[in-house]
Parts: sequence; C-alpha cells; structure tokens
Amino acid sequence: EILFDKLKLPVIKRTKTGPSTDEEVLTALAASHKLPAMLLDYRQMVKLKFTYIDVLPELIDHKTERVHTSFNQAVTETGRLSSSNPNLQNIPIKTELGSSIRKAIIAFSSDSYLLSCDYSQMELRILAHFSKDETLLAAFKHNKDIHRITASLIFGVKEEAVDNSMREVAKRINFGIVYGLSAYGLSHDLKIKQEEAQGFIDAYFLRYPGVKDYIEKQIKRAEEDGFVTTMLGRRRYLPEINGKNQAMRSFAQRQAVNTPLQGSSSDLIKLAMVHIDREILKNNLKAKMILQIHDELLFDVPAKGKHEFIAMVKDKMENVLKLDVPVRVDVKIGRNWLQMEEVK
Repeated sequence: EILFDKLKLPVIKRTKTGPSTDEEVLTALAASHKLPAMLLDYRQMVKLKFTYIDVLPELIDHKTERVHTSFNQAVTETGRLSSSNPNLQNIPIKTELGSSIRKAIIAFSSDSYLLSCDYSQMELRILAHFSKDETLLAAFKHNKDIHRITASLIFGVKEEAVDNSMREVAKRINFGIVYGLSAYGLSHDLKIKQEEAQGFIDAYFLRYPGVKDYIEKQIKRAEEDGFVTTMLGRRRYLPEINGKNQAMRSFAQRQAVNTPLQGSSSDLIKLAMVHIDREILKNNLKAKMILQIHDELLFDVPAKGKHEFIAMVKDKMENVLKLDVPVRVDVKIGRNWLQMEEVK
C-alpha cells in the first residue's frame, strides 16, 4: 500500500494477491526511492538474526565450547558434501552486512589462526582438462586471467582493451556455460537483449570449440549409457535423459554436462582432505581441519609452524590428482573468518 498507493512507485511484477515486493522488485525500485532499499536491508537483518545470530550461540557444545556441524556424504547427487545441524557451508559472503557474521567465527585460542585454502576456478580447470580445448588449456597453463581472455575473444578486442563490463559478461558466460546457460538467462542477468546474449554465447562456442564438442559428447554418452561419471568413477544416473518430457530431458542434459565437473571437483577436495588428515595424524600436528565449504578448506592453525603447515596443505591440494592444467590454491590467514590476509 505504501510503496504503490502512497509513493506511486511502478508495479513491476504481480502475484495472485497483488503487486510483488520480492528482492528483484525492491532492487529495481530502490533506484527511484530510498524506502525499497531500507526494506531490503531490514529483511536481510531479520534473516541474519533468526538464522545465525540467535541460533548459533544456542548450538555451542558445552564441553568443547565450539559449534559442530554434520557433514553428509550421500545427499547431493554430484558428490559434494553438504552440511547440516547447523549448515555452516552457507554462512553469508556476498553482502557486507551478511559477511559480518564471519567475523564472529574466530580462531580457538590467542596463539592460533584461521587458515583458508580455496581452490581457484576449479570447475573451469576441470573443464579444460576434460574438453582438451586448446585455448582454455593455454590460458591456465600460462596463468592468464581466463575471464579477460574470454572477453577479448567474444568482443574481438585486445586483452588490454577489455574493460570491467566486458570482463563481467565473460565471467558470467565462463561460469554459466556448463550449467546450460541460455540466452534468456544471460539477458536477464546482464539486463541486455536476448539476441545480444545469444550472440555472446555463439561467440564463446566459436572461440572454444573444444568446450562445445565436450558438451555434445557428454550428452550423447549419457543418452547411450544412462549415466555420467566423475574423474574417480562416481556415477550419476540420469533416467530422464531419453525421456519424452522436453523440460525433464533438457534438465538431464545439463546434469550430464555439469556433474562430471562439479563431481570431479568434489573428488579432488575429498581426496586432498584425506591426505592432509593423514599428514596431521602422522606428524602429531596441533592444527585442525574444521570446515569444508565446497572448494575451500578452513583450518585452525597454531602460530608456531604455520608456514610449514601452509606449504604442506598447498602441496597436498594442488598435487592430489594430475590434471592437464595446473591446480591453484588461494591461501588466506587471519584471527577471524572475515578479516584475512592473502598468503603469497
């Protein structure tokens, strides 16, 4: 009533009960008035309060003085670990207000640090490994900015001429293409015409023919076998891949392409976790592996010997499996999970 009747803001979307006030709508309206922005902030604060601030302190174990999560091995179909009771894999990071929750997650003692070791662009590296696309392989082998290279190729400009908006388009395509990114989805995300979005996708496949070939072969293989496999042999069965329902078949085709990438990334980090844990036990180290967030491992590390521990973890993570491209791990360290410094 206030937004649309009193303030006369435009109705962007409707529901069965009236004008929509979802996040997308309020974000669009925030350009016209400060109230929608205030509503977005309020909703975010309410969610943070009831999901984290009120809940996590109640879950502290009285014996260990820590919050403990449960990791599930057989919940996700791609093989990724999931976290529950509480879910500590979805602690916010994208917004400044949300990420402040991470500041409350601290090292256990005054003489220890939190150490974050995060695989860099892992699924894209595995895509390069599987697809054997020459341009992708060369980019990672020479430690190039893959988003800048893609922008250069699809916009037809030199790498040094790529601006931030071009790189953002390329980044969205690089990460979205293996999830079955459509022209509609890209146009919606980037607020561009659908024809322009389709042009970007066509240009991508023209410049990365190995990726196009990989996608087509993966779908064909899944149609023949009824399943796809990860690098270490984990199968995902896709019963709808030859189904009559077009929507279900298209969804299965996207799974056929993405599962070997996301699943192999999961294979890789799980194997690295086993190797690191063995090293910790063998050398009676006081460092502890405390959290896995998909491509990231979080440790509690004593100040003494932290550099040697970082070197060991980096080595295990980067060399756990041999790929056709280098594997890179970004390392950060700090007293809490928010305020961390990069370790070169």
